[in-house]
Amino acid sequence: MNNSYFLHKFRHSSKPYYAMEDDEEGEEESPTELNTINGLTNFVIISPDKLSLKYTGVAQHGHDVGVVQSNKPAPCKRLAYYFEIYVKDAGVKGRVAIGFTTDSFRIARQPGWEVNTCGYHGEDGLIYLGKRQGEAFGPTYTTGDTVGGGINYDSQEFFFTVNGTLVGTVSKYIKGPLFPTVAVHSQNEEVTVNFGQEKFAFDFKGYQASERNKQQIEFDMMSIPPNICHGLVKNYLLHYGYEDTLHAFDLATKSIVCPINGAVEDNIDVQDTSYALHERKIFRQLIGKGDIDAALAKLRDCYPQLVQNDKSEVCFLLHCQKFIELVRIGALEEAVKYGRVELAKFIGLTAFKDIIEDCFALLVYERPQESTVGYFLAESQREVVADAVNAAILSTSPNTKDQSSHSRLETLLRQLTAGGLEMRSLNDGQGEVFSLHQLLMNNSNRKRTKKTG
Repeated sequence: MNNSYFLHKFRHSSKPYYAMEDDEEGEEESPTELNTINGLTNFVIISPDKLSLKYTGVAQHGHDVGVVQSNKPAPCKRLAYYFEIYVKDAGVKGRVAIGFTTDSFRIARQPGWEVNTCGYHGEDGLIYLGKRQGEAFGPTYTTGDTVGGGINYDSQEFFFTVNGTLVGTVSKYIKGPLFPTVAVHSQNEEVTVNFGQEKFAFDFKGYQASERNKQQIEFDMMSIPPNICHGLVKNYLLHYGYEDTLHAFDLATKSIVCPINGAVEDNIDVQDTSYALHERKIFRQLIGKGDIDAALAKLRDCYPQLVQNDKSEVCFLLHCQKFIELVRIGALEEAVKYGRVELAKFIGLTAFKDIIEDCFALLVYERPQESTVGYFLAESQREVVADAVNAAILSTSPNTKDQSSHSRLETLLRQLTAGGLEMRSLNDGQGEVFSLHQLLMNNSNRKRTKKTG
């Protein structure tokens, strides 16, 4: 059993799992304006709001291009990114272009003409992918047209739109951060850029919903062994000692679920986690209502080997929870005495230092539940301690094949997350990370849509 896992959870259990996912993922910066600092040529001027550009040259040569990148690269830890341009004036020849380029892009060339760039050009409607020869792609565009460019990180494709309609896609062959890029290349050409500060002509939110729906259809088409879901739920309830819920689940599914075949049952390890089910249920109930003294006494009677080392992680978590329960009921003097006797044993042990300090910090506040360490008073802390004790008892089973702290369902979710991370690494670190919260939210939204549709 990995007890340090429960120490980590004890530090962070007040955060919803989706908040922790968000923290790990982090906020990405998105483009907000045109870059007026790096690489500007003499062939273009930028408006004061940095959202419009106008060609000022005479376009005598192929390198007399007015090209501007966005101030930041397109964010990539998501399903897709998108931006638009509005062609205010197509000028003399309508050589407007929209696309994506890298930070090493040589300004003064049309996007798509250089290696590791992509550009959709208005003059001929061709797509250029790193060479001067374009490929047939979509319609030409001119004055009054709105053109969009996007990256689908799931399919690894660029996509482009004209006047709110999807034109087509091409393979995203370029690695690394990519900058939204706009080019003008004939007299009087003028373009404004929309990085999302205004409503898009293209239904980008609808596009993303459609792409996620495609993913969901693929998931729905995958077959799984019969009754595996019921087996995983049963394993979860067994693993965590939810005896009463397990019996209710068995009764509810008895008439509609066929017996799980032997091979599948072995895979989800149902029998091994039934060890000491009733006792584990009682421990969970005692800790769940804050009766830590009774839980410790029962451990000493039934599983003395687990408390033989009074400086173990399980003992530490139980003593911390006892201290917290005393603070919860306002017995501060008793909490101080208890801390001096029981928590003092762990002072000097690095693994426990920060938790001890935060526990004692509860005494400083008149309303500790509103303090920065008030999360210790959350009900979720009791659950963490109960889980730790439950895992410790399971580890004493003579039939235990491993000492995992997790049920098979949780192991599956971790494998899904790891698989998602591996897919992202294969896509140059781009695309969404598997998020259980996002998945549940998407499924919930789909069900609402079906009901109202």
